[in-house]
Amino acid sequence: MTKKDAAGAVVAAKQRLGLTWGQLAEAIGRAPAWTVAALLGQHPVPAEAAKTIAAMLDLDGEVESALRAQPTRGALDSPVPTDPTIYRFYEVLQVYGPAIKELIHEEFGDGIMSAINFRMDVKRVEDPAGDRVVVTLDGKFLPYQW
Repeated sequence: MTKKDAAGAVVAAKQRLGLTWGQLAEAIGRAPAWTVAALLGQHPVPAEAAKTIAAMLDLDGEVESALRAQPTRGALDSPVPTDPTIYRFYEVLQVYGPAIKELIHEEFGDGIMSAINFRMDVKRVEDPAGDRVVVTLDGKFLPYQW
């Protein structure tokens, strides 16, 4: 079984059982964003967490094993995403990426934001003009070594 197959099994079981990503994250003591990414195949799930998830979702050992496997990261099937939600993030980076890069270099110097030593949060903020989606990307600064 592949990680992609396991992800499909997780999503189907989650929907069938009426569970939320937040409930799954809480059960394994991980952040929701990490948990969703891991269960969709982007991180290896530690053995105890995989066992907990498999039990909660009534999934077999084959799925549990696939969840624990080391992934090939990168979830997009094409260079330009077609899903509207994912495309908007692509659009944000197309428009604001150079500005973000300039601001990082101005504040920190020559380097990058880590996607390995990284945290992310997604939350809803009520607004009279329509609720807002607040996405926080929190990565360690890594200076280039020359």
